Amino acid sequence: MSTDDRVAVTPGIARLHASPGLAGPGRLGLVTNHTGVLPDLRPTAPALLGAGARLVALFGPEHGLHGTGQDGESEAAQADPATGLPVHDTYRCSGEHLDELLLDSGVDTLVYDLQDIGARFYTYVWTMFDLMVSAARTGVRFVVADRPNPLGGLVSEGPLLDPAWASFVGRAPTPVRHGLTCGELARHLNAWDVPRAAGSAADLTVIEVAGWRRAMDAETTGLPWVAPSPNVPTPATAIVYPGTCLFEGTNLSEGRGTTQPFEIVGAPYIDARFAPSLAELALPGVHFRDLRYVPTFHKHAGRPLRGVQLHITDRKVFAPVRTAVAMLATLRRLYPDAFAWRTSDGGEEGTGHRHFIDLLWGSDRLRRAVDAGDDPLPLCDPPAPPGRWAGDDVLLYP
Repeated sequence: MSTDDRVAVTPGIARLHASPGLAGPGRLGLVTNHTGVLPDLRPTAPALLGAGARLVALFGPEHGLHGTGQDGESEAAQADPATGLPVHDTYRCSGEHLDELLLDSGVDTLVYDLQDIGARFYTYVWTMFDLMVSAARTGVRFVVADRPNPLGGLVSEGPLLDPAWASFVGRAPTPVRHGLTCGELARHLNAWDVPRAAGSAADLTVIEVAGWRRAMDAETTGLPWVAPSPNVPTPATAIVYPGTCLFEGTNLSEGRGTTQPFEIVGAPYIDARFAPSLAELALPGVHFRDLRYVPTFHKHAGRPLRGVQLHITDRKVFAPVRTAVAMLATLRRLYPDAFAWRTSDGGEEGTGHRHFIDLLWGSDRLRRAVDAGDDPLPLCDPPAPPGRWAGDDVLLYP
């Protein structure tokens, strides 16, 4: 598709840059990172200052303001060299500590501008949620400068999270692939979960994306792709991520330490049976290629691994969550003595810590079904399409 054929899409932050008054009066704090750019790739913090916005502080999520941190890491809080503004690290910060951080920053309004990738366990939306809760408690206004969901907005996959399994990879009942933009998700959370946590809803405004339609994915928006985090380098990574991120909860490598994270998975015990066994499942929209690789860091660093690469043949019918769950069941069947789950502290199961797969899935039902040899695919059925599970009144785009 040529650029001329693409629909013009204007993210919320570009609309705010053109009209800074959309954020309301007072001092602004910007929740952002390296994905906070205008369509011409200018960083939004200096651009907003240049447009006259009264920006006084920046707030960074997991991976940090500049996106240099790996998973589970951020960056040291310091002044931003481009603007001179103080940077507050919000990663792993919640509750009273986050309330104090907001109050100490002196902001009247928080503007949220981060590129999500449409999966419940991607932590940016829970940074948004935690900040909305603190904003509600401290009287700070909250503005979401919305961006497109790179997976589109027509499909959801996976069950709602069970609140008993809430964590920073899922704070509230949401499907694994939620099918909403951040602005829509903020509206849903503010109607239900923020009041439960804060005692009242936040004073929320969403600056909508102009020109986006639910059938559009990242590559049909015409917007430049900026890797949201170090291990989501391309739109192809984002497509498989809602499924293959589940391998973080296993003893398989999910491809970190390679140039194709989440597009490849492997382990020292995988043999020639795995790829053909997956091919026999005839899963829609994907082919599996047998491969060998050596990760440079993370799980099994420096060890020769064997596994598969997922080649997406039809994005419209590819179901990342169902595909990954079928892969997990196949692994348990083929390698019952070698395949294992990891715990939330990164160790092997049996160490007394919670299984990380349960936090990712939002309950222990997937792990128990796979271990019992039951068919886990029915667990992948979503509660409803995006408009149904979240409530039609939260939807902003046709």
